[in-house]
Amino acid sequence: MKLTVAPLLCCLLISTAYAADKGGLEKDAAPPPPHSLDEGYRGTEDARIMTVEQAKEMHDGATISLRGNLIDGSGGDKFKFRDKTGTIDTVIPQAVFDGRTVKPDQMISINGSLDKKMTPPVVRVDRIQK
Repeated sequence: MKLTVAPLLCCLLISTAYAADKGGLEKDAAPPPPHSLDEGYRGTEDARIMTVEQAKEMHDGATISLRGNLIDGSGGDKFKFRDKTGTIDTVIPQAVFDGRTVKPDQMISINGSLDKKMTPPVVRVDRIQK
């Protein structure tokens, strides 16, 4: 009985040793930068991101999450935000920046609420993430 168990045990151990050599993550090349990703699964955080075009059609007071670039500051707390679908005006208080500097070529995410009472509609930003 002991002689039949020993070869079976050896066969099981050898097959797992060969399986460990294949599969998994191969780090041959660097991943693409996040702003160049257009399609595919990138996590649950992306499920909440919308486009400027979609945001403009939301109702007044809707919670907005956008990913793109701040391209222009017209003084004070008013900025223009742009993504692949268009631009929208934003109001970003200095406290939201929290001492961080954002450059126009940096991809950021903003969260806030849509104010459709203003013409054109404005996003009142309460969070910025680089």
